[in-house]
Order: sequence, then structure tokens, then C-alpha cells
Amino acid sequence: MPTFRRRGRIERSHTSRSHFKHSDDRLSAELGDPLDYEVEEIAHHRPRNKGIYLLPNAFTTAALFSGFFAIVNAMNHEFAIAAIAIFASLVLDGMDGRIARMTNTQSAFGEQYDSLADMVSFGVAPSLVAYEWVLKDLGKWGWLAAFTYCAGAALRLARFNVNTQVVDKRFFQGLPSPAAGSLLAGFIWLADDNKIPVKDYAIPWVTFLITVYAGLTMVSNAKFYSGKALDVRYRVPFGVMVLMILGFVLISTNPPLTLFGFFVIYSISGYVIWAWEMINPKRFG
Repeated sequence: MPTFRRRGRIERSHTSRSHFKHSDDRLSAELGDPLDYEVEEIAHHRPRNKGIYLLPNAFTTAALFSGFFAIVNAMNHEFAIAAIAIFASLVLDGMDGRIARMTNTQSAFGEQYDSLADMVSFGVAPSLVAYEWVLKDLGKWGWLAAFTYCAGAALRLARFNVNTQVVDKRFFQGLPSPAAGSLLAGFIWLADDNKIPVKDYAIPWVTFLITVYAGLTMVSNAKFYSGKALDVRYRVPFGVMVLMILGFVLISTNPPLTLFGFFVIYSISGYVIWAWEMINPKRFG
């Protein structure tokens, strides 16, 4: 019957459309919606946020102030306070980046501001504090050592800014400027806390060597553990908690000696890792 044949054709046509629709749905489920690819592509090429956020930049400003405060106290011959101010800047500098990531307030402005603040707090401040403390007694050798450190910090920060997508996130390329500044500040604080006469025990030349070593190590290719692989939001081994408690006890007992000792070990660790890679190239290849 004609009516039946037309209805059958309609039903078959409906079945075909339904079949194609389900096939398209399965294909979309397996391969993804093309619109999703377009959205991902747009998100990938989206320019970095250039907004200014108050919370992380407030910590960066506090770190910058601590570095400036260290310079002022060095000019007033309050070297212990100057060294403590550099350590305070170290703590504040470590907090601004973590807070920005936790609150999702990263921005291009914050990155550049943090880099400039680091140059003052861990580049200019430690070199000037060391120069005012004992390096100026060495004449031209003193200010050459201070400039070597300052230039090394500037080069270190510039290289870090352009290599963020190249190097291994687990390691820093070269000694980080906060660690270099803390190494120099720790030695000054330790000597001042123990009332060591500045002109005795060759203190100016020891300071010269530490300053030049820190400046050159910042621009070296040695790998220093970054700590970025350790996520505090997840569980850690029991031994890590024991080490943290032991660290707090040692710092509270003798802060200058403990902090200086820690940064001495850290500043050498990069060359230890480099030597270990040379001995075991297959393991790190």
C-alpha cells in the first residue's frame, strides 16, 4: 500500500538519522568536541594576566622593604640587624609566590616586580652590607668583590626569567640569589654575634672569598635542588617531620650558626650533584 510504503520510508529515514546521530555522539565522546579544541587553543595562546593583585604583591613589597632596611642599617653600622633583615626578606620572598599560586593570583606584573625586588634584597643589599662591614678595608679588591656578587645576582635573575620553560623544575640552574644573599648574611651575623674582631683571623679575606664564590656560583651551571617537587598539601614521610622539628630546635638554639651552616651545605650541594652526575652519567642521562 502506498501509505504503508511512505511510512516505512519515513521510519527508515528516521532510523538512519538516529543511527548517524548516535554515531556522531560516540565519535565526539571518543575524539572530543572540535569546539573544545578551539577553546583549548585559545586558552593556550591567551596572554598572561597583567593585573595587579594586592595580597602577593604586598609580600613582595615587604621583602623589598626588608632589603632596603638592611642597607640602611649597614650604613648605620648595625650589621646584625642588617643580616636579620636579609633573612626576613628570604622568608617573605618565599611566601609571595606560594600565596599567588594558592589564590590563583599569578600575573606578569607580579613576576617582574618579584624579580626587581629580589635584585635589591639579594643582589644589592648583601653586597653593600658586606662592603660596609669589612670589604671596604681591602680597597679596590673589596669593591670588586662586592660588584662581582651584585653582577652575578643580576645575571642569575635575568637567566632565570628567560629559562623558566627550559630548565628542570626540580633544580635551579646556578645558586639562587636568596640562598647566595643568605650565605653572605649568615656569615656576617655569625661573626657579629660572636664578637669576632673584624681585622683578626683574616675576616676581610674570608668575606672576600665567600662574596666572590657566591657571585660566581649564581652564574654557574651547577644544579641546586629547588624544593618545588615537595608539595606541602599532601602527606610527607615521617622522617621529614622529624627533620623539620630538629631544624626548628637548632635554629632556636643558635640561629646564626644554624642558618649559616645550612646555607654553606646548600651552596656546596650543587657541585656535589654535578660531580655525582659526572661519575654516574648513565643514571642521569
